[in-house]
Amino acid sequence: MEALTGMNALTLVFAALLVFAIGYRFYGLMLADKALQLSNERITPAIKFADGRDYVATHKNVLFGHHFAAIAAAGPLVGPVLAAQFGFLPGALWILIGCVLGGAVHDMVILFASVRHKGQSLATIAAREIDPFTGGVAGFAVLFILILTLAGLSLACVEAMFNAPWSLFTVAITIPIAILMGLIMRSGEGRVDIASLIGLVLLVFGIISGRSLMQPESWGGYFSLSRDNISLLIPVYGFFASVLPVWLLLVPRDYLSTYLKIGTILMLALGIIFVRPVMQMPPLTEFISGGGPVIGGPVLPFVCITIACGAVSGFHAIIGTGTTPKMVSREREILFVGYGAMLTEGFVAIMALIAACTLMPGDYFAINTPTAAHGALLAAHPDLAPVDLARFSERIGIELSGRTGGAVSLAVGMARIFHHLPYMNELMAYWYNFAIMFEAVFILTAIDAGTRVGRFFLQEMLGRVAPKFNDKDWIPGIIITSALFTFFWGYLVCTGNISSIWPLFGISNQLLAACALIVGTTMLLRLNRGRYCLCTAIPGLFMAGITFWAGFLQVRDIYLPREQYLLAGLAVLVMVLMAIIFVGAFRKWLSLLNIKTTTADDYGDQVKLLVQE
Repeated sequence: MEALTGMNALTLVFAALLVFAIGYRFYGLMLADKALQLSNERITPAIKFADGRDYVATHKNVLFGHHFAAIAAAGPLVGPVLAAQFGFLPGALWILIGCVLGGAVHDMVILFASVRHKGQSLATIAAREIDPFTGGVAGFAVLFILILTLAGLSLACVEAMFNAPWSLFTVAITIPIAILMGLIMRSGEGRVDIASLIGLVLLVFGIISGRSLMQPESWGGYFSLSRDNISLLIPVYGFFASVLPVWLLLVPRDYLSTYLKIGTILMLALGIIFVRPVMQMPPLTEFISGGGPVIGGPVLPFVCITIACGAVSGFHAIIGTGTTPKMVSREREILFVGYGAMLTEGFVAIMALIAACTLMPGDYFAINTPTAAHGALLAAHPDLAPVDLARFSERIGIELSGRTGGAVSLAVGMARIFHHLPYMNELMAYWYNFAIMFEAVFILTAIDAGTRVGRFFLQEMLGRVAPKFNDKDWIPGIIITSALFTFFWGYLVCTGNISSIWPLFGISNQLLAACALIVGTTMLLRLNRGRYCLCTAIPGLFMAGITFWAGFLQVRDIYLPREQYLLAGLAVLVMVLMAIIFVGAFRKWLSLLNIKTTTADDYGDQVKLLVQE
């Protein structure tokens, strides 16, 4: 460990690029050719069921942008920053290994499964591949987990934007810019480049003009909103994003934000190359055994549930069985969109980890520890006193201490790296607000897609008792289900906080990832893919075991001692629902393994069992 102390961040950047490139070139291609046997001869749902609203064949680059923007919410930014409490080494190892062997496999396989099942949800796939009862339980579990996911992500956004008019303005302008881009792209073929150029120009103008426009004497007072106001506005935005046609807001906004996200990460990588910052956080901290101010549990298993997006994330299964499979034009594009977007997100997570770990440990803990608890932390650990935080607060113009949730510490870390570049020393406030916008856009694009997918789930579930809800073009059904689902997660945003919601989100999210991998394994067994089923079975079983372990510790050591009985009950409920799904899947595995004969499907492939697609 001594050799890693004070490591140059550039070393980690190059290591990540190398690991991800090798993973895509060899492991990803093997999965596409051998395990999934992707074929462009099969007609995708986007072509077969084209309706101009949800089933829309989309150019693979635009679809990559939408999918990446939807899956890469706050998770790859917030999770690694929070896990920096353990030191930079546990988070880095989990991101690199988990992403290549678990997360990218998860995303690619579940997207493949949904494309083969007409773009249907994970619950529907589970019902067809396992049994209807398991599918019904999966539907309730997924809906519940999606509510927790959107609430947890939204709270990180609230913490970053309250009483910060410049940051709020730069996020808000992305909405009309995206609508304009959607109208331009809809007006005719070949308009993607024109829309992209206009969108980027307007985005840059908004960022630069934000500081002068948001002065208190001008428009700043209208954008200086409290936590409560921001907590209300985000669900309202989610409702409209769910109701409007996918081409008008969701796809162009995600496409625009992808330029911003990838561009910012590349800028951060270049900044690291030129600045060569040193990792101030040690490889391992004294909190690896538990008792930390940011994460209460030990490094194992908690690093695996704290860093979800960026390593392995069940939320991706919701997107991969929601909006994205309805827009895939050719089946071979699943490799680029599914596996490739996840590797890109893994690189984002590495950049976030570096930005947080280049802060002085005292500054990091001052930002991420609630103000009321910071005094006790300093009394127990006097070596964790803030170093540069007062100077950063003065330069940026915002009090930074006690802004928990990870978003602010990441923005400060990014601004700290950028302001060391030549001629950038006086622009730290610009870099900070740019970074906040960058993070908020990540979150809101997930809310776009997540709320829409939640609406799909509710329509499917209500359609079993009221068939009219199965009509995806029925406007009252769209409005009712969108309003109901938005209310559920919006209520948690208005009444919860990041410390109570995020751990429960982590447990639920990772159990959903295990569920998706187990369901994917079941489908591969049915398709007679032999030993390649281990590519999903091994990470699926690992995620199930590690997350049940974390859930048990969370309930026993944190929720119950603090008398947080509601959270304890919700955690137990999620674990029970997932245990039911796993038992159903394992029984199906035994049944499929005992089938020794095969039959040909409509495309001539030899499978063990035919199911409705």
